[in-house]
Amino acid sequence: EETLQATEVVACIWGVFSSPDVFALTAGFRRSMRLCRRKARINQQSCYTRCPSSCYSSVAAPYEEVVRYQRHPTDRNRLIILVGPPGVGVNELRRRLITSNPREFQSAIPHTTRVQKSYEMNGREYHYVSKETFESMVYSHRMLEYGEYKGYLYGTSIDAVRTVLDEGKICVIDLEPQ
Repeated sequence: EETLQATEVVACIWGVFSSPDVFALTAGFRRSMRLCRRKARINQQSCYTRCPSSCYSSVAAPYEEVVRYQRHPTDRNRLIILVGPPGVGVNELRRRLITSNPREFQSAIPHTTRVQKSYEMNGREYHYVSKETFESMVYSHRMLEYGEYKGYLYGTSIDAVRTVLDEGKICVIDLEPQ
């Protein structure tokens, strides 16, 4: 079921973007599908030679059709997490997704222990909290993800994600693997 949801997310993102910028994503996806088909074909042939009656038909098809995800009105909105190393454009993909349809997509407002700058507003760019409060949220499992950058803690709380989902929007966040 988790694989199917990930496939739906990829299909949904592909449905939203049809620009050359996303070609790299789909090209890699196509390559992995070819490799998957090749491995499946090898496995099917070896299985077929061992037990031709039942094994061959029980092996999954080498290709799974990908269709655009259509949310049923009674289904809850989903959280989309974009993961990638620095410099691959995950933040840009999140930004474009939100600007392409701001009524449907929104990012959760993260928490930080960094000092608030003069032009920033609490609750708009970040939720500014003390280090003790942040650590308390981590220890009470209220943070979905967190990390340290230049001595300050940054993270996304479960409450911030729920706020977006309760507004009837799809929450999109981007993460770095570490």
